Parts: sequence; structure tokens; C-alpha cells
Amino acid sequence: MSFGDPNNPYGQQGQQQGGQPGYGYPQQAPEGVPQQGYGYPQAPPVQGGYGYPGGPGTMPGGVKAARIMLYVLGGLQVIGAIVMVVGGAWLSDQLSDAESSYGSSSTQDAADISMGIFVVAGILTLGIALWAILTAAKFSSGANGIRISAIVYGSLVTLFSVISLLTANVFALISIALGIMIIVFCAKQDGAQWFQRPRH
Repeated sequence: MSFGDPNNPYGQQGQQQGGQPGYGYPQQAPEGVPQQGYGYPQAPPVQGGYGYPGGPGTMPGGVKAARIMLYVLGGLQVIGAIVMVVGGAWLSDQLSDAESSYGSSSTQDAADISMGIFVVAGILTLGIALWAILTAAKFSSGANGIRISAIVYGSLVTLFSVISLLTANVFALISIALGIMIIVFCAKQDGAQWFQRPRH
């Protein structure tokens, strides 16, 4: 048999193999075009880690810890604000009783001033406490502004705690440690990725 014979099946098979590719084989893509495997398009690369494009899909552990610390500090400051107001009222009553006993008008003036100072301090402390609590509540859905708010809050807590420590208040060491950890956890890369992740 001759390979040129049209009735020769082997000759036709050889010509088919030399021409177009047979059934079941992936065709070669033209030069300069990336080849796809087995006809399926390649998935785009996932960036940002944690299986979420552009950012983590779940809140990182450090961010969760910072959130808990904000709640703790906020709760302690609410208690502190209540103590200040109640303490101011008690001191004012004591001074008023002294004024009744001794008949001194200056004592009543001191009672009014002390009450005013304690009330103002309590309101300011309550406002700072609400700042911490509201910031922590926004950690799940908040953007980068919430992260900055937490860092600023942690910085102020650390600063005032250091000042309080200078007055021999050993309990200020706790708030110093919490304030520094809030700053560190929110400033880390995974914290930045969490708050800067794309929203849908």
C-alpha cells in the first residue's frame, strides 16, 4: 500500500496528525496569548490574604482583643463617672452640714464649687467612655476612621494614665497597658487590612 492511496487508513491518519489536532486534545493558543488549561478560565489571584479579595474575611485576633479592651476601658470609665458624681454629691452634703453647724457661708460656697467640679469631671469621663464603647461597636463595619479613632483614644488613655501614675496611682498601670495594646493591635498590618477592606 502507498501512503498516497486515498483508501489507505494509515495514510489518512498520518495526514490528520500532521494537520489539525485530533478530538480530545486541547488546541494550542496563538503565540502571545496565555493558554488556558482544558478549556476552563483561570480564576483571578486572591489578594489580601484570609481568603477575601483585598482584605481579611474575618476579624483578626489582635483587632478582636483591641475591641474587648475598648469595651473594658469604656465600662470602667462609666463606673468612674458615676463614682465622681455620687462622690461630689456626698461631699457637697457634708460641706452643707458643716455650714449648718458652723453658720459659715464660705463652707456652702465650697460645697457648690466641689459639686460642680465633680459633676463636670463625671460628664467628661462619661463622654470619653461613650467614645470608647461606640468605637468598639463599629469595629465590625467601620472603615479606617474607626481604626484612627481607636488609636487616638488609646494614645490619650496612655497619656493621662502616665500623668496619673506620677501621682502614685498604681492602678494607672492597667490602663497604660491596655492603651498601648490598643494602639499596637490597631496599627498592625492585619488591623489596617481589616479596616481598609472593600465594602459591598
